[in-house]
Amino acid sequence: MQAKTVKQGEAGIKEILATTGKRLEEMTAALGEVIVGQREVIHQVITALLAGGHVLLEGVPGLGKTALVRAIAQVTGLSFRRLQFTPDLMPADISGTMVFREGAGGEGSFQFEPGPIFANLVLADEINRATPKTQSALLEAMQEGTVTTAGVSRPLPRPFFVLATQNPLEMEGTYPLPEAQLDRFLFKILVPMPAADELAAIARLTTGAVTPTAPQVLQPGELEQWQQQVRQVVVVTEVIDYAARLVMATHPGNPDRPEMVGRFVRFGASPRAVQALVLGARAEALRAGRPYADYEDVRRVALPALRHRVLLNYEALAEGVSSDMIVTDILARIPVAREAGV
Repeated sequence: MQAKTVKQGEAGIKEILATTGKRLEEMTAALGEVIVGQREVIHQVITALLAGGHVLLEGVPGLGKTALVRAIAQVTGLSFRRLQFTPDLMPADISGTMVFREGAGGEGSFQFEPGPIFANLVLADEINRATPKTQSALLEAMQEGTVTTAGVSRPLPRPFFVLATQNPLEMEGTYPLPEAQLDRFLFKILVPMPAADELAAIARLTTGAVTPTAPQVLQPGELEQWQQQVRQVVVVTEVIDYAARLVMATHPGNPDRPEMVGRFVRFGASPRAVQALVLGARAEALRAGRPYADYEDVRRVALPALRHRVLLNYEALAEGVSSDMIVTDILARIPVAREAGV
């Protein structure tokens, strides 16, 4: 009887995984109706959403970063607000402020007027065009899921995601994001320039009489159910150990770090990096229909999880060494299995 129950349980898990995988494919296909190319970008964004994390999209203007976030809001059916970050944007423009409202009898009181941060999906467009003071208004929201105004902490809607876009820092009129804020993004995803055939497809899609919109695919609460399933994906000790060794290898003070790290890295990744690696690996396993995450799942998410957490020194900037080059070198040099006796 017990063996029969176990088999029924395994069959139920397989059915859940198969159904989830099919629904995720439908979500990806719906995004593909309005976003040409960028398959890897779409894949990584969906993985981050499954893991419950925030995403930073970086690329030059015109690559469809904002269109992608809007399409995700349409496909998921989540409440959506857009924040256009500019140098004159103030923190209260994001979180909200206290407003005096007069009552019918002439008496009044201060009441909280929620800002655009009170939505399931918040697009922080061109986040690095605002001053650091304004950028920091997102810190509490991204980490705690709350906003504190006038001494009162107010919860944000669930689920809550910040999908921010930014231009490369060398472009005029941009401010570098503080390290503490960068660390709160689960993934940093680079949006590449489309190929020639993709550019032609974009022209055909967007210059006609009708602008396509993405259909809503997900039902209310469906994304939250997937996030719970991600947390239930099994990650064995050896895989977690591998993720931890990758993070430790980013630190120049670690005696086992690769040579490039010791020469070009100023500060390594924080403990949030190992959380991003493990959560991302769990999400990748769920997408693949597996109830367990393996080493390849960790490697699959290493670049988006680590590239913004590896801070380079001036020598790296002078020689054109990027954080992606550092992470790629770490992946090549850190063995999957720990050596005996280590």
